[in-house]
Amino acid sequence: MIIVTGAAGFIGSNLILKLNQHNFHHIVAVDKFDNPDKNSNLSKAKVLATIDRDSFIAWARDNAEAIEFIFHLGARTDTLEQNMDLLRELNTEYTKRVWELCTEEQIPLIYASSAATYGDGSLGFSDDKDLLPRLKPLNAYAQSKHEFDLWAITQENQPFYWSGLKFFNVYGPNEEHKGKMASMIHQAFIQIESTGKVRLFKSHHPDYAHGEQKRDFIHVDEVTDTLIKLMHHRKNPGIYNLGTGKARSFNEMVRQVFESLNKPVSIEYIDMPEHLKDAYQYFTEAEMTQLYPSIS
Repeated sequence: MIIVTGAAGFIGSNLILKLNQHNFHHIVAVDKFDNPDKNSNLSKAKVLATIDRDSFIAWARDNAEAIEFIFHLGARTDTLEQNMDLLRELNTEYTKRVWELCTEEQIPLIYASSAATYGDGSLGFSDDKDLLPRLKPLNAYAQSKHEFDLWAITQENQPFYWSGLKFFNVYGPNEEHKGKMASMIHQAFIQIESTGKVRLFKSHHPDYAHGEQKRDFIHVDEVTDTLIKLMHHRKNPGIYNLGTGKARSFNEMVRQVFESLNKPVSIEYIDMPEHLKDAYQYFTEAEMTQLYPSIS
């Protein structure tokens, strides 16, 4: 059996569909399954069973001999969430329990980290583990992810194979349920279809013009292809970036969405909410020198 946590979510559901394409059907989907819109992401997926997130650890211990691999993608991903206790419980402590399960039962593990852990980017975007202790995330979500990364690299007891992947700005199908947390590419499409224009935050940084904030956008197909390749490879454990290695501006990205819809470009720049100004990443770009050489 292959386990996918966060199974009904954006990346999780796409991973299960991709596994199905590769003729993997003994998949156990783990999630809360309390959001009908989110659950619909699995309507075309073939899974062996669904397990509630709160019951999973106990179930997995009882069925460990049958588990071949765990993709732990489940998390509280709201970057505006301020309840640090909740984020630590769902993102940090829960992942520790998954890690300990995989260590005790020697189950290979891939877990989701985040590019948000790099903070303002002033230290660059290298996934060299020596940089990890110096990173300063800008929001509570990123901090909860960073705390687990720091914990993982200090553990003497580890699964026989593990990787943490710092996902950059992933976009693609099955993110409709995410609302304001959906990718800017998805939000641009919705805005253009409904209003004929896109609203972007003004820049409050002297080095960036309005709309010239940049992100490393990566399609979910590239992400799931890499996850499956790592599942087969199972060498060189560690924490790796997963992006394209090339940042693109919001202006460029939005213009491409307009072009794909054969509609004239119309962009409105709006003030950034005060609560975001100190927690906003103006630039992300994955340094990809470690992941792909390690699985080639």
